[in-house]
Amino acid sequence: MSRRVVRQSKFRHVFGQAAKADQAYEDIRVSKVTWDSSFCAVNPKFLAIIVEAGGGGAFMVLPLAKTGRVDKNYPLVTGHTAPVLDIDWCPHNDNVIASASDDTTIMVWQIPDYTPVRNITEPIITLEGHSKRVGILSWHPTARNVLLSAGGDNVIIIWNVGTGEVLLSLDDIHPDVIHSVCWNSNGSLLATTCKDKTLRIIDPRKGQVVAERARPHEGARPLRAVFTTDGKLLSTGFSRMSERQLALWDPNNFEEPVALQEMDTSNGVLLPFYDPDSSIVYLCGKGDSSIRYFEITEEPPFVHYLNTFSSKEPQRGMGFMPKRGLDVSKCEIARFYKLHERKCEPIIMTVPRKSDLFQDDLYPDTPGPEPALEADEWLSGQDAEPVLISLRDGYVPPKHRELRVTKRNILDVRPPPGPRRSQSASDAPLSQHTLETLLEEIKALREQVQAQERRITALENMLCELVDDTD
Repeated sequence: MSRRVVRQSKFRHVFGQAAKADQAYEDIRVSKVTWDSSFCAVNPKFLAIIVEAGGGGAFMVLPLAKTGRVDKNYPLVTGHTAPVLDIDWCPHNDNVIASASDDTTIMVWQIPDYTPVRNITEPIITLEGHSKRVGILSWHPTARNVLLSAGGDNVIIIWNVGTGEVLLSLDDIHPDVIHSVCWNSNGSLLATTCKDKTLRIIDPRKGQVVAERARPHEGARPLRAVFTTDGKLLSTGFSRMSERQLALWDPNNFEEPVALQEMDTSNGVLLPFYDPDSSIVYLCGKGDSSIRYFEITEEPPFVHYLNTFSSKEPQRGMGFMPKRGLDVSKCEIARFYKLHERKCEPIIMTVPRKSDLFQDDLYPDTPGPEPALEADEWLSGQDAEPVLISLRDGYVPPKHRELRVTKRNILDVRPPPGPRRSQSASDAPLSQHTLETLLEEIKALREQVQAQERRITALENMLCELVDDTD
């Protein structure tokens, strides 16, 4: 008799668990727009969700700690004149988020650490360059203020958000609608999938297709693709019989997949979320009620099924927390924010361990919030790997970083070169927009204080009347 050898892996027993009911975010009217984006973006400070809004597009931004029922009048981020289709947090500033809309524009917003008293309506900058809806956004992983957008005009534009200028425009590569775009780990290459059923690897600075594979999956439904740490590609798609598939590709040999996993028959597009630190890919289908996850290794069969997290409710969208936002003391290796019709529910993936000590093998150094390059350096041809941080003592998000408004780079949050000096009258004045915003906030807070004072006076009068009656 041959003994079955069990594969050794520290992630074999990863299990998913929904957070307790009081840790969910209730009473949120999640957007009903038919678009295959995740509708949710999360970072160590905030949770952002695209919501239903009359007369335009809006999304909601909640501090992570603000769990429970959300007030129906909670301020939204409104500014688009048509539905918002995608949102993405800046990896280098936890208070900056970009939104893309059916109105053909991209807006970049500064989110304050305090809860605003009214809707945020003024973006830092509006980027206009697409002729049709903009459905995909992705910040560059290592260069400051570099943002990619892809639109229904089949064009990819790479922007310098700090100056509002177009760095690169890739307008003759895709003959049809772009379904997904993904940067590799250092932002030197892009992987795109398109309605023409072709998976492409693009060098954006040269404007060239480096490698491509026609029909990586035979089915007619949309494809998705993400880079792995070692430069391979993971794609999700459908077979000719509408079975959902996960394939691993080596771009140096696009003829045959390195590995191919067939799953189930369903029409929901699988959104892949890849964790480079553990080399686990999580597959979340819109309309599914489960999350499947696989470990990618360097030995055959290369793609190993780990487990499936199942629940009763189907998911409308999904947010994926960056590694620096996880609780390392509980051996948490991934956290999702699952959108229901009227709520958002955290789902926590954990490796069971008995020890309370920091688990070095689960938490290698991970990309931190500091960029490795400036936009101009990247554009000139430089590449740099992400600046890594240790999670040994847990990650504490930096305090609110206000944008320095300069003509050169409005998102530059670094101090100017030379010795530091205190703010003086000779320093550059605040912009008119910032002054107006501050004055509005002060006025609104004064009105709140006056209302509270009137309420206190009324309560004191009632108390006096009660005391008089008892006497």
